[in-house]
Amino acid sequence: MNLILVDDDLLVTTALKIILEADPELHVIATGCSGAEAITLYDTHLPDLLLLDIRMKDMSGLDAAQQILKQHPSARILLLTTFSDDEYIVKALRIGTKGYLLKQDYAHIIPAIRAVYDGQTVFGDEIVQKLPDLLQKKETADFRKFDLSEKEADIIRLVADGLSNKEIAEALCFGEGTVRNYLSTILNKLNLRDRTQLAIWYLK
Repeated sequence: MNLILVDDDLLVTTALKIILEADPELHVIATGCSGAEAITLYDTHLPDLLLLDIRMKDMSGLDAAQQILKQHPSARILLLTTFSDDEYIVKALRIGTKGYLLKQDYAHIIPAIRAVYDGQTVFGDEIVQKLPDLLQKKETADFRKFDLSEKEADIIRLVADGLSNKEIAEALCFGEGTVRNYLSTILNKLNLRDRTQLAIWYLK
């Protein structure tokens, strides 16, 4: 798997490169230190995955990711940062990046890279804990344009609030099997893979 790593801290770049290349299947083919450089490197190398810092001097990683995704909608971009700001998380979700991890969470970086490569969206534990609060700030959405019924919309909101199938069943007076069937239908309608992607879709 070919990777590009962009971070304005040379020590971080060096440490991450060593960690990543300890895995024989991962190859860091280029490194950079700015948002503008990230865009140029991506266009030049078209990597399997881009690991991108958020706070950089000339252009933020979020702005760079947004530009890259306009030109390459299928780009796999995993954001690495020391900050779990709500504003950053929301923008990362909205522009379509595939993950958001804290740099200090070294143990999860390689598993996250593999998950993103396989088509999943990945968030670090600290970020996941923030999602329910962010979702509660979401204004009521019009689900009808997505061909979703009111009951399906209720289930989506409960999933976004972090409830299990059993808890949703109790809240709506359904059987767990009925909830599973609803969820399967919802995921098919929205072309989503799992509950995490459904919660992210709701936030967007």
